[in-house]
Amino acid sequence: MNALSTNKQSWDEAAERFFGRNPLPEYGPMAPSEDDLHLFGDVTNLKVLDIGCGSGHSLQYMRERKAAELCGLDLSSKQIEQATTLLEDSAQPVRLFESPMEVNPGVPLDYFDIVYSIYAIGWTTNLPKTLENINSYLKQGGIFVFSWEHPLYNRVGNKEGVLTLDHSYHDEGTYDHVAWSSTAIMQQFKVSTYINALVDHGFQIEKVIEDACWSEKDVQRHANRWYTYEKAKAIPTTLIIKCRKL
Repeated sequence: MNALSTNKQSWDEAAERFFGRNPLPEYGPMAPSEDDLHLFGDVTNLKVLDIGCGSGHSLQYMRERKAAELCGLDLSSKQIEQATTLLEDSAQPVRLFESPMEVNPGVPLDYFDIVYSIYAIGWTTNLPKTLENINSYLKQGGIFVFSWEHPLYNRVGNKEGVLTLDHSYHDEGTYDHVAWSSTAIMQQFKVSTYINALVDHGFQIEKVIEDACWSEKDVQRHANRWYTYEKAKAIPTTLIIKCRKL
């Protein structure tokens, strides 16, 4: 079974557990939110595409902010079913594609004002092809914003309150995420790899954000989870990048 088939099966099994987990305005656990960063600006009457749309809650956020058109793409049939149900009463046009991000299943080209991806880009099996696709979906001058687990975060372990470097930051490639109950194959890239790949595929970098922030509620919510306050104090959980199509 290849990585895409493995991940599709894993996400179909996990879809209910991740229903509505960390959607916009959140960018990730214990990370700044869109309410803090204002990366999108006013989305009124804009066309938006969500890469790895999951249960559709980030698209719902865009709908509430009066985006003109909503479009989403996700590998998991269960996630697409959930997003369809969530968004079925939308007054705006909504198009959802069940597809890996490495493939264009019929998404229009040079069409969208905004493409974004919230905690999904690291699931790609082919980062260059995914970025090539995303660039092709955007109008010239269009914005691409994505967040993903910071590349340092899973390199460091927390053993009885002591942080230890468990893996080299320089090691890149596929890995089976230990926090998943079933096999889930993700991609490890350095921050510089993401930035250089974006530049190579026709994007101008505007913001790179590695900040961490938390409230008492966040600390309690993430107690004994993969993302913990103890690690977040020393290592950012989330990498956020905003760029623009040249």
